[in-house]
Parts: sequence; structure tokens; C-alpha cells
Amino acid sequence: MKGVIFDIKRFCTNDGPGIRTAVFFKGCPLDCWWCHNPEGRTCEIEKAVRVNKIGDMEFYDDEDIGKESTVDDVMDEVARDIIAYEESGGGVTFTGGEPFYQFEFLKELLKESKARGISTALDTSGYTSKTNIDEILDLVDLFLFDIKHLEDSEHIKYTGVSNAIILENLSFLIGHKKKIILRFPVIPGINDTRKNINKLKALITLYKEDLHEIHLLPFHNIADSKYKKLNTINKLIEINSINERELHPLKEEFEKLGIKVKIGG
Repeated sequence: MKGVIFDIKRFCTNDGPGIRTAVFFKGCPLDCWWCHNPEGRTCEIEKAVRVNKIGDMEFYDDEDIGKESTVDDVMDEVARDIIAYEESGGGVTFTGGEPFYQFEFLKELLKESKARGISTALDTSGYTSKTNIDEILDLVDLFLFDIKHLEDSEHIKYTGVSNAIILENLSFLIGHKKKIILRFPVIPGINDTRKNINKLKALITLYKEDLHEIHLLPFHNIADSKYKKLNTINKLIEINSINERELHPLKEEFEKLGIKVKIGG
């Protein structure tokens, strides 16, 4: 069993509780305008040019983005920090891209993680079949579930897909009493409108007894170098990054609903 991974980051603290290893899957069915990992959009190993600067001199190197890996390749890297997971309450987080896009590879990694006693988290857009979710339901300890926009027409415009199956899958997970952290990327002028915020508040009110917490993820434009490396258009290049302090009023607004809120995630 092989898959394509574009990064593995150790000692992460923003991808679930405790100290974690984040495994980044290549490939995603969404095309979000604000994507901060554009190298994760396609499953193919891509060619890019890396620019190294020394003083006023620039040196160019060819670079492969993505690597074909076996389950053992990935798990050997993940298992290096088992002691840190045990002491901190951490584990492995499968992210991307969209891990469900390489479903069979994801399933085998989840099985192997469980076999090794490693806690699992899955960072997902929720855009997959209910059958896929059902197959890995008992292998995931925590779902980091993205909610990008509640207006379906706007969701289609800015991500390329409908949110209908996403909301159905969220309901499915809640019905099975899974531990869920909602993650809301706050994108200026796109999903931070009063209409969308009110719809998100209604969703939280509906499910708040079953949600662990919500993370507000401030938009940042630091991925522009990745777009340039891939020779890809950055649609939000003119949008400024959000300072975390700017999200404090929104954090307080959601906290009044009786749910734990964190800025960042």
C-alpha cells in the first residue's frame, strides 16, 4: 500500500491536543481560494523550482513536491515520538490536502496507528462519501472538521463544491457521538459576513452539546511563496493577514453560545 505525502511535521501543537506528528496527504477535491497548502491540491508529485538566496545572489534548484510512501515509511516516522504522545496526550494527525482523497492509504495508516497504540486525529473538509466515513469511524479519536461557508452558493464559488454532503457528514459524525472540533477559517470579505456568522452560530447552537470546541483560524497570506514556486495564481494575494487580536470579538460572541473557543488550531 502506497500513497503520496508532501510533508511530515513532528512536534506540532496546533493540530489537535498534546504533541503531535502531522502527516500531509497530497490531493484535495476542493479548490479553496485561500488555500495555504496549494502543494496539497493534486495527488501527483509536482516539479517546482526552489530559490536560495545568499546575499544578492540567487541559486535555483529543482524540487519534487510530494513523495510516494508506504504505510511503514510513514509509521516509522510517526512512531519516533510515541513517548512524547503518551506524556502529552498527543498522537498523529492526518491532514493535507484532504486525507479522504487517498482513502485506502488513509485507512491503512489509521489501522496501523491503532495497532501501535497511537491516538489519531483526522483534519478533514468532510467532503467524502458517508461510506468512507463509516469505514474509519472507529479508527479516529478526534475529527478536526472544517466549516468553510454555510451559504451553499458561496461555498461552491469559493471552494468549487457544494457544502451539502459536508453538512450531512457532520450530522452523521455527531449522530455517532464522535469527538469533533469545528474549525472555521476566517476569510475577510468572504465568510466573515454577518449573515454567514449568524448561520454558523445557528449550527453551533444546534450541535453544541456534541461539539468539543471550535477553532477560529485567522487568514494569513504567507503562502504566496508556495504559489509562486508552483507557478499558480494566488486569488487572495491582495488580502491582508488577520491579526489574532481582531478575532477576539468573534471569539467572545461564540463563547456566549456556551462552547469553548480557541483562536488558531
